[in-house]
Amino acid sequence: MIAKSALRALLLVVALLLGTAVAAWATPPGIPSAATARTQLNGLTVAPDGPSTGYNRDLFPHWSTVSGSCNTREEVLKRDGTNVVVDTSCAATSGKWFSPYDGATWSAAADVDIDHVVPLSNAWKTGARSWTTSKRQQFANDLSSPQLIAVTDDVNQAKGDKSPDVWKPPLTSYHCTYARMWIGSKHKWALTVNSAEKSALTSMLGSC
Repeated sequence: MIAKSALRALLLVVALLLGTAVAAWATPPGIPSAATARTQLNGLTVAPDGPSTGYNRDLFPHWSTVSGSCNTREEVLKRDGTNVVVDTSCAATSGKWFSPYDGATWSAAADVDIDHVVPLSNAWKTGARSWTTSKRQQFANDLSSPQLIAVTDDVNQAKGDKSPDVWKPPLTSYHCTYARMWIGSKHKWALTVNSAEKSALTSMLGSC
């Protein structure tokens, strides 16, 4: 049986050889065009990141109930997957998920994480520290902007709380879209960017 990391590496090589990944199924709403993203980026306040002092994920209540027994994670799994079947508790029992970060496809929901495109701790350091808990909850469960996306779990874990100047999706063909999502979310929530982050995002938009 092929290990997950080996399978992901094989799929990434194939995608790179083809010049693009398989048609991406994960498409969050509200992704700005490259031109709009450039305008939004130029409108963001550039400032050093604030301290992480006091940060705790619990300050961003996430996976809130959306409707019935379905929470935010389950809604994103249904939105970003194909042929997703859920049980009475809204847990995905089957389906397929394409991770545009690395070009891998998974058939088990356990292999998929829901990434906060702008990590919660990054948001804390760039403006969310002063928000109410209610506003942080809205941010952590935002289904109306490009802030949540289903991706390979260990790729998401490798990203952690890193910003684009430190971490980018392994699939370079996705850098344009990733930058547009990051900028779109920071613009919506009026979060700041630091100078290295802005430089990386500008460079990534150059690939659009």
